[in-house]
Amino acid sequence: MITAQPPLVIGNIEREHPEHDSVGLATFGFWLYLMTDCVLFAALFATYAVLHQNFAGGPTGKDLFDIPYVFVETLCLLLSSTTAGFALLSMQRQDRIRLLYWLGLTVSLGMGFIGMEIHEFIRLMSAGNGPQRSGFLSAFFTLVGTHGLHVTIGLLWMINMILQIRRRGITVPIQSRLIRLSLFWHFLDLIWIGVFTLVYLMGVSS
Repeated sequence: MITAQPPLVIGNIEREHPEHDSVGLATFGFWLYLMTDCVLFAALFATYAVLHQNFAGGPTGKDLFDIPYVFVETLCLLLSSTTAGFALLSMQRQDRIRLLYWLGLTVSLGMGFIGMEIHEFIRLMSAGNGPQRSGFLSAFFTLVGTHGLHVTIGLLWMINMILQIRRRGITVPIQSRLIRLSLFWHFLDLIWIGVFTLVYLMGVSS
């Protein structure tokens, strides 16, 4: 007679839901990735701190930065972080319609942020103030541009998640990816607060 086998026990923990284990491992691995990104941005901030007074006879942050413009840009990113939080709440309630709505709004705000950043870069370079102009501008473009690249990757990831939700619904793997996407997006929000404070606000006050 064939008897049912008990669930596999490892360290006194029943492995009845292996998909939950994989979600936990994926989230842990993503935290490790965020730590490496912290190191990257710490290096970029340190480089900017060293070079931010190296104007080479060119314009300073006070001459170049439009604080009201950058403040609106910052509001776009801060609001997108809020809408991303509402998206996670909708996911937990299994509300597909609201989840798609909040993700779509987050994408719109994120694209507004990127559009304003690109416009700022074009304005600076059109006036001859590109990254080759001075050490200050080289460090500025590298730091802000690297953050902008991360936001663009996050937007592409978010658009891909919207397509997956429309096609498959709110499955466990999709919930896992949305949690990691939310971590990534909030991380970029925190980095930008540092950029806005240390680069823009301190730049116009020095």
